[in-house]
Amino acid sequence: MTAKPGDIRLLVLDVDGVLTDGSVLLADDGTELKRFNTKDGAAIRWWLRSGRKMAWISGRQSPAVRHRAQDLGVQHVYQHVLDKVPVYDELLAELGLSAKNTAYVGDDLMDLPILNRCGFAIAVADATPEIRDMADLVTQRCGGRGAVAEAVRFLLQAAGDWQTITARYTKED
Repeated sequence: MTAKPGDIRLLVLDVDGVLTDGSVLLADDGTELKRFNTKDGAAIRWWLRSGRKMAWISGRQSPAVRHRAQDLGVQHVYQHVLDKVPVYDELLAELGLSAKNTAYVGDDLMDLPILNRCGFAIAVADATPEIRDMADLVTQRCGGRGAVAEAVRFLLQAAGDWQTITARYTKED
């Protein structure tokens, strides 16, 4: 079900491989570290400032994910979710949205069920071939390297809201 990208009201992101490059860094004490891209972070703030919603659904559990979401103002964060569809369906019900008005960004086979249900499917450049083949949009950038920023820019441009975002940073003479 491909929706018009400008009609997207909820952007749902996988975490590992989308918001990060998929690496798991472990400190000597077993603490898990994740690297997030600041361009993705800025774009997430733009998305939320535009009045739209965002959710993160991850198969892994990490305090770093919770901290990053809090820092960016992402309110809907679900971790250690092995079957993402029930969480996605509950989120849609909670927010009163239909799947048609959602986009999902994924990178691996675990993301296929939601990518097949959402209105606009997005794959990061280094996603598995199955994900790239079925996506409505494949980013030029890899996961953890600005792919989310690219997707947000695309969706906000399609909605005609990009100029509002850039106007905030435009210097007036």
